[in-house]
Amino acid sequence: MRARSNDPLKAHVPERTCILTRRKAAPGALIRLALSPEGEVAPDVRARAPGRGAWIGVGRAELDAANAKGKLKAALARAFKTNDLTVPADLGERTGAALRQYTLDRLGMEARAGNLINGADKVEAAARSGKVRFLIHATDSADDGRRKLDQAWRVGGGGPRGVIFPEGRTILSMALGRENVVHVALTDPAAASRVSHALARWRAFTDPDEGLEGGAPASGSGSTDDLTKE
Repeated sequence: MRARSNDPLKAHVPERTCILTRRKAAPGALIRLALSPEGEVAPDVRARAPGRGAWIGVGRAELDAANAKGKLKAALARAFKTNDLTVPADLGERTGAALRQYTLDRLGMEARAGNLINGADKVEAAARSGKVRFLIHATDSADDGRRKLDQAWRVGGGGPRGVIFPEGRTILSMALGRENVVHVALTDPAAASRVSHALARWRAFTDPDEGLEGGAPASGSGSTDDLTKE
């Protein structure tokens, strides 16, 4: 008989199956779909909606194609065990919007918890001293500003370069509730993992070939929610 491992890192991780590709993955790597009380399919990116769920592990282009051909509805009918459901034509757009909002909400929560800093001078000082776990630049940030902070992060033992966020400083500022947010540094390892995971999942859905440039922080699995529902 094989001895049971006491290593918490080797603990069982539940898996879910993509209804379109049949590939299995951890819930945090997939996107949950749920049924509204009216029978309409909707994205449940936080995996908190009650009832049975269906999981997808494809990008928006593949999801839209499956929806247009009727393949998605057939797969959902099997997953939910009912044909009495409605799949919105813009489900891909709604899913992308939900992932975007979740990522922005996640940043806002980390800001309120004191797990991140912004401002080029503060970020540079923290990066050089090895306190930065994940570095983000607004999409409209200047090239020289990004290069300067990326270099400071490398000097402090961080990643090769920060991640360019898919939104500009105006959206980042609104998400954090602060003014003129151009560069963001996560200083808490768990917070960095949560934010990098949310951002990677959003970008993987909107552009699967793009990847998370700069890399995710090494610590933690990145799972942000209790994604254990069926």
